[in-house]
Amino acid sequence: MSNLANSPITQVSQTPTHTNLQPQLLTRLFLDLRGRRFEVDRETIMNLPESVLLCLFPNGLVLSRQSMALAESGGDEDEEEVYGVDFDPDCFQFVLSFYKNASDNFYGSTSAGTPGLLAAQQQFIDASPSEFGPTGSQNPLLLKQAIIVLREELEYFSIPPKEVKAATDQNGIANDIMLDIKRRSGDYLIQKRSIFTALQRNVNKENNVAEQHLIDMLCMSGFDRDDEWGYRALEPSRCCISSIALVLLKTGITHHPNAERPVEIDTMQMSTAQKLLLFWRKPARKCWWDGLDVDLPGVDGKEPLTVKLWARRVWTLELSLV
Repeated sequence: MSNLANSPITQVSQTPTHTNLQPQLLTRLFLDLRGRRFEVDRETIMNLPESVLLCLFPNGLVLSRQSMALAESGGDEDEEEVYGVDFDPDCFQFVLSFYKNASDNFYGSTSAGTPGLLAAQQQFIDASPSEFGPTGSQNPLLLKQAIIVLREELEYFSIPPKEVKAATDQNGIANDIMLDIKRRSGDYLIQKRSIFTALQRNVNKENNVAEQHLIDMLCMSGFDRDDEWGYRALEPSRCCISSIALVLLKTGITHHPNAERPVEIDTMQMSTAQKLLLFWRKPARKCWWDGLDVDLPGVDGKEPLTVKLWARRVWTLELSLV
């Protein structure tokens, strides 16, 4: 499986700017996400899922300070280097908060002085060779908190009825009627927060066994069939909706309240969880089209309208170990 250190997104430059001067590793990054500033340490960035990093830094990110270049240009080494990032700041905050809570729960919180789940699992980590692998210490699901990352990029296209005077000019610029239909279509879709409804509809239509297996596997591993997207929002100035859902992977490890009984492991559930290691740092993608006749409600004095709404959905599935 690939390793984050070898990823083109987060690799550190190995070429020194001087024979006796290695590039200085950045301990924290300053990010400007659409005008909102974030200060994030390097470890937090490196723990983020590969699929999210690709969205944050599509051209790659070098986690080192180019000291000689700064010196030659008269720059101050202590000056902040701010990365401008075209990514939803609320979505980024949602991911950071989920990962922070998951990490504190698993490893324990230093500030609160509370132990985490990892300490109670030490007996399995130190165990002799078993069904979990050659040794417990070689099973990453015992050593780290696993998170399932599911993202959806939804591009939608509205086709109004012929009697509506919605159109575009010779330059492809939509008139006010067409723009209004696009906005109303976006408002309609943003309310459809159920994760699996569209994919299940596609399964029923195509009788796709592999897609049904995907839904079943995800619902065995942490999702519920009626779950909703954790974060869902329209992209600015685009007919596109971005959604993300994060859940803790069910590994079959049971921690009893107040440690009244020793930690237990369901070997069958652990076996299912280990199958998802195939998606560790290897995001898998699925794309499909979905077309429906949709009744758009009337708003601001406008009449209700029925349009043909096509959606191109791209799902990205990944397993992240924190």
